[in-house]
Amino acid sequence: MKKITAIEVQKNNPNRVNIHLDEEFAFGLDRFVAAWLSIGQALDEEKIAKLQAEDASEKAYQQAMLFLSYRARSESEIRKNLEKHEIPQTVIEETVERLRQARLVDDGQFAQAWVANRSEFRPRSRRALAVELKQKGLAEADITSATEAVDEESLAYAAAQKRVRRLDGLEWPEFRKKLSEFLARRGFGYEIIAPTVKRLWAERDDQHDKL
Repeated sequence: MKKITAIEVQKNNPNRVNIHLDEEFAFGLDRFVAAWLSIGQALDEEKIAKLQAEDASEKAYQQAMLFLSYRARSESEIRKNLEKHEIPQTVIEETVERLRQARLVDDGQFAQAWVANRSEFRPRSRRALAVELKQKGLAEADITSATEAVDEESLAYAAAQKRVRRLDGLEWPEFRKKLSEFLARRGFGYEIIAPTVKRLWAERDDQHDKL
C-alpha cells in the first residue's frame, strides 16, 4: 500500500492534478477522476490501476468531445482522431460506445445531415455524395439511406445557377464546355449535364432578350 502525500493542480492544465505517493510523484489524473482522493489515503496496486484506467477513459472522452465541438463527426473520424492521439484501441471502443449512449454520435443522422448541407451549399451528384460519405467511414446502408432520395436534376441546376454568373458573355460553345466541366467535377453524368446546360443557356437568352 502507498499513501497519498500530495495532490497538486498541474500548472499547464488546471483540469488535471499530480498525485504524489510516499513523497514522490506517481501519476497525473483528471480532476473528475481524482475528486474522491484525499491526502493520507492509502492506495494498493489494484486501486492505482483502476484510477489510471478511469483517467485514460476520461482523457479519450474529453478528446472526442473537443473533436466534436467543431462539427458533427462519423464514428470512423472519431476513431482515427483518437488513434492519432495514441489512445489504446479498447479505450477508443469504450469511448465511441459512450458517445453512442449519449446520442452524441450517430452515423445515420450524420449521413443525412451531410447530404442536406451539401445539397444546400455545394450541390453535387448522388455518386459524389456517396464517395464523400464512404471516405468518412460510413456503412453502405447509411450511405444508401441518405442518398437514395437525392434529386440530381434539381441539384445540378442549383449548382449550375451559382456558376453561370461567371460565364456571362461567353458564346455557346465555350459556355457549354465550361459549365459542363464544372458539373462533371461535381460528379454529375452526361444525362444530367446536357439538359441542365441547355436550360441555363435558354434562361440566359431569355434574360438578355428582356434587357
